Amino acid sequence: MFQTLRSRILFYLLLSSMIGILFVSFFMQWGFEESFTKYLDRNREKKIDRIITEIEKGYQKNGHFTRDPVFGFLHEHAMTDQLYFDLYDNRGQLQMGTSNIVGYLNSLGLTEPEPNDEEWHSASYTLRANNKVIGKLVAIYPIGLIDDEYNFLQTIQLYIYAAVCLTILLSILFSMLFSKKLIAGLNKVSFAANELQQHNLSIRIPLTGLPTEVKQLAISFNNLAESLAKGEMLRKQFTGDLAHELRTPLATLRSQIEAYQDGIWEPTPARLQSSHEELMRLVRLVNELEKLLAAENPQIKLEKVEVEAGGVLAALWEMFVPLFKQKGVHLHILEPNQELIFPTDKDRLMQILSNVLNNALKYTPEGKNVTISILTEKEGYVGFKIEDEGSGMAEDDIPHIFERFYRGDKSRDRKTGGAGIGLSIVKALMEAHKGMIKVKSRINKGTSIILWFPVEDD
Repeated sequence: MFQTLRSRILFYLLLSSMIGILFVSFFMQWGFEESFTKYLDRNREKKIDRIITEIEKGYQKNGHFTRDPVFGFLHEHAMTDQLYFDLYDNRGQLQMGTSNIVGYLNSLGLTEPEPNDEEWHSASYTLRANNKVIGKLVAIYPIGLIDDEYNFLQTIQLYIYAAVCLTILLSILFSMLFSKKLIAGLNKVSFAANELQQHNLSIRIPLTGLPTEVKQLAISFNNLAESLAKGEMLRKQFTGDLAHELRTPLATLRSQIEAYQDGIWEPTPARLQSSHEELMRLVRLVNELEKLLAAENPQIKLEKVEVEAGGVLAALWEMFVPLFKQKGVHLHILEPNQELIFPTDKDRLMQILSNVLNNALKYTPEGKNVTISILTEKEGYVGFKIEDEGSGMAEDDIPHIFERFYRGDKSRDRKTGGAGIGLSIVKALMEAHKGMIKVKSRINKGTSIILWFPVEDD
């Protein structure tokens, strides 16, 4: 029982609705009956006050008790309201009364017989005229409600009961509809999750008509499915690219070795050098993959030390000046105006900057410039900006340049373009540093990459 979420929601909605309905109906009935009883009591007191006023006025006018019009009022109240009176003078003698009418009417069958357990109440009121006690008036009436009053109260209670039943039916109906509507969104999420488990990565949850909370869950699920689909696409692309990267040097090596075996080629030093170069391409590819796996390891530990940014630029100058001169590209180092110290893993930092500089060198033609500078305008960060005047990239390629084996220009020679892993390593190591990367590029204008490193260690 109550194993499903819908049954639990329906049960608690109905339970809360029933409790509310019962409390409201109870207080409505109790409050109305109490107010109605007080209203009847006030109305009876007004009638009694009227009778007392008429008796005292008649006595003051005539000097004795008169039957007209008092007895007419007493008779009217006796016949219509079951309110009976006995009038006594100051000596206790009964002057007039209507209390004996009850038995008389019963004997004639003009009224309903009195119930055996009916209780009566009497109240005495002192009569005065000219500041003298002239007698007393005894009012006699049944405790509780009389016929018309009781019928009226019963009718009201009947309406209350009908309203309660109608409210209960509406509560059940709307609770079922609401629980169904709420669970419908969760059922969509559950169905989509099962589809995702069956490797249907194209499944998405429609957001229309969902409650806000369920919509947020659906958005998160859609983002997860999108991420998984993208990861699957990158995995397949990585597998294909890796196979392609391996196929070219392996095919070359295979043809050369078979040529040696068949005696078609003589193993001259030049040919052996060519075979060795193909072999070294494979070695470099494997080394790059090992570096990438190490950089993407979630348990990677950075050996952070305090490093001065100017010293890093000096080390890069010493390392890369020969390479830039060899290609004929001008390397410019802009020293910072002040000493900037920040925590970092120095070896990883040099690896990051070296990969970016190598990339800039590869795609910057002879005679052009590459510039390295330090930025500090971003609060809490130190930035290394590397600008080149190379071939640049298309706007659509920028979001993908940190993916494995990605090349914006598919026509680039893989011998000059590298394996396409260097920037993937840069991204992984920057994430390990809690840093950020910002890239701007224009085709035939050059590329600008800013590497932001936090100045405080977490």
